[in-house]
Amino acid sequence: MDRLWSLKDVSFGYGTTPVLQEVSLELRPGHCYGILGPNGSGKTTLLDLLSGLLAPQSGTIEFNGRFLHSWPKKHLAQQLALVPQDFMVRFGYSVREVVEMGLHPHLHRFATPSSEDLALIEEVLELTGITTFADRSVTRLSGGEKQRVAVARALAQQPTVLLLDEATSNLDIHHSLEILQLIRKRFEQQGMQVIAVMHDLNLASFFCDHLIFLKKGHVVCQGPTEEVLTPETIATVYGVEAEVTPNTFTNCRQVSFRLPVNP
Repeated sequence: MDRLWSLKDVSFGYGTTPVLQEVSLELRPGHCYGILGPNGSGKTTLLDLLSGLLAPQSGTIEFNGRFLHSWPKKHLAQQLALVPQDFMVRFGYSVREVVEMGLHPHLHRFATPSSEDLALIEEVLELTGITTFADRSVTRLSGGEKQRVAVARALAQQPTVLLLDEATSNLDIHHSLEILQLIRKRFEQQGMQVIAVMHDLNLASFFCDHLIFLKKGHVVCQGPTEEVLTPETIATVYGVEAEVTPNTFTNCRQVSFRLPVNP
């Protein structure tokens, strides 16, 4: 397929409040997408629409050539995994049990995980750095630890597309870079597609090769990071002055910003 998603004139709102208005997008394989914009611009709503958690109130969404609403839920879960911003588990499952839940879309009813499945669980526990507390109740974890569990569960799901909603917002700098590097490696080596809602412009520049900027429910611009991450775009979307320069240390564009200076 040459398109993962095709959105045509998609609108959505809560009550009488519009959140997204006539959004048209085509998301193609081979890109690591970042969705950016101010608070309330519709970023999480767009991700929820892409995942099928919400249905558009008008317009259409196609995924892999089929209308998204026509996909059986289990088949869609075999394709898509979502890491939410705030990962909540209200029962005292162990970390390992929560990560194993990622296997469910691929298991027949009442089937037990195979030795290969269990090996996969141990692999993602190790990759996400949570092996040392794998037998601890997930309710006893810090916010950052829970977020790494959420990423591990999503990787255990073996999706073709990973959707991230501020997935590193509760992580320190080291673990943020570690998780993003792990996901980027899966993208580059295994072809797993990634679409990430992000706030940090510099992390987005480091992680994404294609950016989509939203403001007040509309797409302001989209395109390759080096083309759309500009002072003009940042001023339009965020209302701040910005300087965007190449950074030889990170090998990506670096953003500095400030409030507009009154003349």
